Amino acid sequence: MFERPVGGDTAVLVSLTRGQPDGEASAAELRELALSAGVQPVAEISGRSDRPNPATFAGSGKVEEIAQALRDSGSTLVLFDHSLSPAQERNLEQVLSCRVLDRTSLILDIFAQRAKSHEGKLQVELAQLEHLATRLVRGWTHLERQKGGIGLRGPGETQLETDRRLLGKRVKFLKERLERLGRQRQVQRRARDRNSVPTVSLIGYTNAGKSTLFNALTHTGTYAADQLFATLDTTSRRVHTAGGPVVISDTVGFIRQLPHSLVEAFRATLEETARADLLLHVVDASSPDRESQMREVDLVLDEIGAGEVPRLIVYNKIDRTPLAAGVERNDCDTIQAIRLSALSGAGLEHLRAVFEQLTRPKGADVPDGSLAAA
Repeated sequence: MFERPVGGDTAVLVSLTRGQPDGEASAAELRELALSAGVQPVAEISGRSDRPNPATFAGSGKVEEIAQALRDSGSTLVLFDHSLSPAQERNLEQVLSCRVLDRTSLILDIFAQRAKSHEGKLQVELAQLEHLATRLVRGWTHLERQKGGIGLRGPGETQLETDRRLLGKRVKFLKERLERLGRQRQVQRRARDRNSVPTVSLIGYTNAGKSTLFNALTHTGTYAADQLFATLDTTSRRVHTAGGPVVISDTVGFIRQLPHSLVEAFRATLEETARADLLLHVVDASSPDRESQMREVDLVLDEIGAGEVPRLIVYNKIDRTPLAAGVERNDCDTIQAIRLSALSGAGLEHLRAVFEQLTRPKGADVPDGSLAAA
């Protein structure tokens, strides 16, 4: 029988690239993810893997290097910056005698820690169970054994089949509950539509400063921290401008290789983004990898059907750069981007001017969803 080892609070990180240009950025992100999960990296194994080993993902030499790092550090956890199959995960745990998690499992763990609202917890649990379902097939062989002996014989169902059935019932319940919550949100949305209140959603890469900007605009105390996925639960507040009220929503951040199960589980929440009148794409202006991060956000927006929603780029954290607060316009004098610091408040007046323009009568809107000079 093979029981999964229990991981600790230190980990060996493994990043094996295929020559992709964002390999270093992805490895740096793995470190941030580990720290966000409360795990301290003690060693990092890197290299190139053009053809992953079907049994262990990493080659035999690299697996031995990982094993040596575990012995040297005394760690009992390995984090892979890749998606591992159930068989690869199990084989690695058998060879290394420690807990092995891939990038998807790590992100799911962080989401489980951070979800605060009832709906957020349901969404995370659904994503975790759907991820676990693939791990029941070949992951743990002892679950396939049927108990024997007097008083121990089962009703003709193996433990694995029982677990599958119970898991399926729980998944069905969670989906039905989330569907009911989604219908409640539609009622609230229709009420806002009847009142003609413009909606603005803050979207962007994780840790771009969305929650800090949300607090600066709404004067609220939404949790904000310099870590990945500090905010999971969508929060909406009404802001009053000279032209009328605007509803601003803070949403979960995106990341490379965001697990598809998470996108599906949070689809109901993210649909708020697709129905917004304006998306503020918050970008960390101090990040050297900001262009790649912006592309990742665009990919997720397309996946949830928000690719055509009007958006405005907001370059945040200019206090960490030589950039000055201001507005960037094109040849038609249309606002393309705003540079600001949510932390210091520099440049926020430009964003408030955009909100005032949103409250103008529909006939005064600029064609193609672009924003004219306010």
